Amino acid sequence: MKRREFLKSVGLGAASLAMRPGVFGEEASKGRPNILFIMTDDHASHALSCYGSKINKTPNLDRIAREGMRFDNCFCTNSICAPCRAVILTGKYGHLNGVIDNAVQFDGSQLTFPKLLQKAGYQTAIVGKWHLKSDPTGFDYWNILPGQGDYYNPAMIEMGERKKYLGYVTDIITDHCLKWLKERGGSKPFCLMYHHKAPHRNWQPAERHARLYEDIEIPYPETFNDDYKTRTAAAAQTEMTIERHLTRSDLKMDPPEGLTGEALKKWKYQRYIKDYLRCVAAVDENVGRVLDYLDGTGLKENTVVIYASDQGFYLGDHGWFDKRFMYEESLRMPLLVRYPKEIKAGSVNKDMVLNLDFAPTFLDFAGVEKPKEMQGQSLRLPLRGKTPEDWRTSMYYHYYEYPAVHMVKRHYGVRTQRYKLIHFYHDIDAWELYDLQKDPQELNNVYGNPEYAAITKDLKTELNRLREKYGDTTGAAI
Repeated sequence: MKRREFLKSVGLGAASLAMRPGVFGEEASKGRPNILFIMTDDHASHALSCYGSKINKTPNLDRIAREGMRFDNCFCTNSICAPCRAVILTGKYGHLNGVIDNAVQFDGSQLTFPKLLQKAGYQTAIVGKWHLKSDPTGFDYWNILPGQGDYYNPAMIEMGERKKYLGYVTDIITDHCLKWLKERGGSKPFCLMYHHKAPHRNWQPAERHARLYEDIEIPYPETFNDDYKTRTAAAAQTEMTIERHLTRSDLKMDPPEGLTGEALKKWKYQRYIKDYLRCVAAVDENVGRVLDYLDGTGLKENTVVIYASDQGFYLGDHGWFDKRFMYEESLRMPLLVRYPKEIKAGSVNKDMVLNLDFAPTFLDFAGVEKPKEMQGQSLRLPLRGKTPEDWRTSMYYHYYEYPAVHMVKRHYGVRTQRYKLIHFYHDIDAWELYDLQKDPQELNNVYGNPEYAAITKDLKTELNRLREKYGDTTGAAI
C-alpha cells in the first residue's frame, strides 16, 4: 500500500504542519483579548453534562460550551499531572521540557508562553495549583498551593510568602482570582491561569455538598467489570482498581460488615464517585462566579475563556480510578473555549487537538509569534470553524512513571481517527492495537490478528515518524 493510500485508509491525511505563527497578529494588535485559562485536576470529559455525562450536571461549565466551542477530540501527550502542566506552559513534549513524570522539578528558566505574553505587554498571573516543584516564573502575580495542596484550610504561597486561609480550597482559589481581577489596575490585557486542585484524590467535598447524590445510586460504567482478557499484563497488574486499591482515606469510612465481592466493589465505587462529583459541583459553582464577573463588568466580549483539565480520568471505567494509560478515558481531555468575537456559539469541533497546542493558541490570540521550539499548532483557525486541510490526524503519546505509584507500565503509542497502537516497554515488551470504530471501549486487543497485519505495519511506520518528528528517542526501539 502506498503511503498516500494508507494515510487515507486509517484517517491520517497529510503529515501535520505547524500553522503560520502570528497569522492574526495585525488584527490582534488593535485590540488584544484578555485570556482566562481555567484548569482543573483530573476532571474527566464524561463528568461534564455538555459532553453527555450520565452521572452529573455542570450548568456553568456548560455555559462555556453553549456560548463557545466544545472540542470532542482533545488529548494529552502524557496523562499525569506535572508533565501535562509543563507541556501547556512550554508547548513542548516532556522529553524536551524535562518534566516526564511527577518527580521532576520544572526548569523555570526555559521559555514559556507567560514569559512571551509578559514581554508583549500582558499582565500575567497564576492562582491555585502549580505542582511543578519550582517557583512560577513569567508571572506578575502568583499565589499557588504547595504541592498538591489541601482541600480544607489550605496554605498558599503568595509571591514567595506562605499564608494559611480558612475555608474550602475551590472557593478560596476563586476568591483570589476575583480579587486580582478587581484590583490589578492599568489598561494592559491580562492572562490569568485559574487552576483548581479539585477534583483530585482524595476527593474531599465542600460541606455544602456533603449530602449531594446521597439518596441516589450513580450508574456504573459499562466496562466496570472489565476482565482485561485480551490485553497484555500491563492492565491486569496496575494498582488503581476500585475493588482493591481505594484506601480508607479515599472512602472516608470502613465498609459495612459482611459486605464482600461485587457488593463491596459497588459500595466502594459509590463512595468514590459521589465524592468526586461533589468536588466537581464546587468547581462548577465557582466557574460560574467568575463568568458572572466577566459578564457583569463588560469583559465578556474581549476575553477568551478556556476550560480544560490537565488530563482525563477513570470514573470506574475498566474498574479503575486515576489516569496514566493511553486508553480513551484518561487520554481525552475536556476543552471548552468562549470568545464571542470569533467563536460561533454552540459550535463543536471534531479535530484532533493536543494540550501541546494551548501555548501557541494563547500566543496567537495575543499577536505574538510562536517560537520555533514550540511543537504545537494554534487552534485559532479551528476555533473559527476553518480547520486547515493539513491539520494533524494522528497524535503521539508517551508515559514514563514506572515503577511508581499505581504501577502503570511505561508505554508510548499513536492514535489516529480510527486506530490506536500502544507499545509497553521497560520490563515488558508488549503491543496493543484497538479498532476504535468497531471497539470504542477498547476491550478487544487485535494486535497479532492477521486481518490487521497491514494496518499494524503502517501504524508502526507512523509511530516512528512521529517519534522522529518530535525528537523522542527515549524508550524501547520499535
